[in-house]
Amino acid sequence: MKIIIVLLSLLTIPNLYGQEQRFQGQPPVSAVSTDSKPVQKQWKGQFRFPDQDIIFSNEFDGARLNGIVQNNDSTYTVLVTSENTPINTSSWYAFKVWGKRPKTIDVWLTYQSNNKHRYYPKLSYDGVNWTALDSLQYEEIGRGDKEFGPGSLPEKVKLRLEVGPDTLWVAGQELENSTRVNAWMDSISQKKFVTKSIIGKSREGRNLNLLSIGNTASKNMIMIISRQHPPEVTGYLSMKSFVETLAENTKVAKNFRKEFAIYVIPLMNPDGVDNGFWRHNTGGIDLNRDWANFNQPETTAVKEFMEGLVEKTQGKFYFGIDFHSTWDDIYYTVDPKLYGNMPNLISTWLDRLKKRIKGYDPNIKPNGDLVPTTVSRNYFFVEHGAEALVFEVGDNTPRKFLKEKATIGANELMWIMLERINSKP
Repeated sequence: MKIIIVLLSLLTIPNLYGQEQRFQGQPPVSAVSTDSKPVQKQWKGQFRFPDQDIIFSNEFDGARLNGIVQNNDSTYTVLVTSENTPINTSSWYAFKVWGKRPKTIDVWLTYQSNNKHRYYPKLSYDGVNWTALDSLQYEEIGRGDKEFGPGSLPEKVKLRLEVGPDTLWVAGQELENSTRVNAWMDSISQKKFVTKSIIGKSREGRNLNLLSIGNTASKNMIMIISRQHPPEVTGYLSMKSFVETLAENTKVAKNFRKEFAIYVIPLMNPDGVDNGFWRHNTGGIDLNRDWANFNQPETTAVKEFMEGLVEKTQGKFYFGIDFHSTWDDIYYTVDPKLYGNMPNLISTWLDRLKKRIKGYDPNIKPNGDLVPTTVSRNYFFVEHGAEALVFEVGDNTPRKFLKEKATIGANELMWIMLERINSKP
């Protein structure tokens, strides 16, 4: 169909970016060239400072540390640069540090010209379980004059770290590289109604893995994707909880899986994630600008998969959601005056979400300018009639609340879609 129109437990993070304030949203997305551009990869190895017995490392998937210098016996300055330019402020960093004996060190995080620090630091001793750095061990320099959003960000920050023989991991968000994502997919695909398969390859040859959940013979389909932008981990964590709820052993989930086929691509940009990129794939392109031209293999694989399913089943996609992260929660929806395969589904769903979560007022930004399709939401709606949206999760959303919203959201969506599909003549 073508419509012609256009966890970790609770993280207690200081309210540095005014999380309770309302983000006004991005300006309208403009069509840009998505022809591949060069990217610069980081040198991988260990940065050794033998006089202090301190070692830094970026030798793991998802790392980002481009250079480092020792300022004195307890202070180090790290340089973090993006894969190419121009690029938005998504300054991802991740590294390991250890020493022969316990020592307190200061680490300055600095960035290339015109970029700033965005993600509040998380610490781990195993790369799996993460906590936020104590705010008393954190200092900002050159903070913007705005109270919230990009204009509030500092030019650089200082982290006071306790290092020793046990490796300390430091990152902007929890580390969710392709190994961890695939482990989660393997775990959930142990359920008899979930299968894992490959629908294509990334530019560097990594698998684009798909979860198929429920009745895959059904003509009623939904599409879920996440991680087009590598550092946007809160969106990915929300997607996980959302999908896990669809796969639960509840009555509503069982009924939903009988009526609908659920397709999930949890990691749209495995190259960008594993290379520690800020925004792009290894073609140097923001994948969420390539849903009209399809110049990149990752978006092309999804397009061909969805078109192939429609041809095979003669069915329809009724819902499509793309999980991202930004300054705080925002729902980029299609103008509700425009009807797809299940009119007003998104509006009804968000109304239910507001009623179910006490004190929660979804920040909704509808858009009716959908051609050229450019972004995933527009493609899902224009080309397939799927009621579609981009859900951007706040960078600093407490992980317990993130899971609560995703769980309630998935349950309410299932109830609504079952009501609609069963009431069809």
